[in-house]
Amino acid sequence: MRDTFIKALGELAEVDPRIFLITGDLGFGVLDDFSSRRAHQFLNAGVAEQNMTGLATGLALEGRIVFTYSIGNFPTLRPLEQIRNDAAYHGANVKVVAVGGGFSYGALGMSHHATEDLAIMRALPGVTVVSPGDKWETLCAVRAIAETPGTCYLRLDKSSAGWTDRPGEQFVLGKARQLRNGDALTLVVTGGILGVALEVADTLAQEGLQCRVLSMHTISPLDIQSLIAAARETGGILSIEEHGVTGGLGGAIAESLLEAGVPPRRFYRIGLRAGFSSIVGSQAFLRSAYGMDAGAIAAAARHMAE
Repeated sequence: MRDTFIKALGELAEVDPRIFLITGDLGFGVLDDFSSRRAHQFLNAGVAEQNMTGLATGLALEGRIVFTYSIGNFPTLRPLEQIRNDAAYHGANVKVVAVGGGFSYGALGMSHHATEDLAIMRALPGVTVVSPGDKWETLCAVRAIAETPGTCYLRLDKSSAGWTDRPGEQFVLGKARQLRNGDALTLVVTGGILGVALEVADTLAQEGLQCRVLSMHTISPLDIQSLIAAARETGGILSIEEHGVTGGLGGAIAESLLEAGVPPRRFYRIGLRAGFSSIVGSQAFLRSAYGMDAGAIAAAARHMAE
């Protein structure tokens, strides 16, 4: 996803001089081409994420479209006050990019585990929150948020579902993509764990359990109509996110459906339930340890369908 993001941003910067990238002293190997070819559209703010966000807001208010770039929680939670008070409150064209959602940087410990960011960022008024599940969604999301007025958050993952686009398909912010059809259950997924969810759906289909799969690449605004249809047409909703269960995708689904008066027949959230993630390891290891791997998702789906 990271490389796809950089490629897409570089292509945008070639044709739009308003595009500007600020890094918090990270991504040098990946950003070398961008910084050398477009030095007038690039700045390294150093290990100073609050300053990075303040600079981005100032540039945005002067007409730039500014992308801030760092890993895990560093571009979101560390400068949260600046995102809220400076960028979002003023509707500035600041596009916050986090590389390493969920357990992408699992071996570096809880400080690098981005497991509360979706809940926090979607709580900010007017902020568009995007969490693509594959490379095509990433490519399209970069272009879409560049064209979307105001502050946006783009959460990228080390894992992905590869390329799941179909001929002629159009990407729309705030509109879920249905990647599998079925009426037994609906798996609503955000982020790179989409690849695991599709694997699970295919396995369950071989067992006769046909599941609808929705890639909910946009958390805010949320595609409520697709969720209402899922609640009415399928046997239940299983939300899947590499994120805490409090306030993220699952919380957004529950809030929206209850408020709409369309509760699903059954509902369960796959996500981090253990509080802070206190162990370290690879992304795959942590998914397994915290009940987010293919086996755990399939078991939850089977139980819901009983």
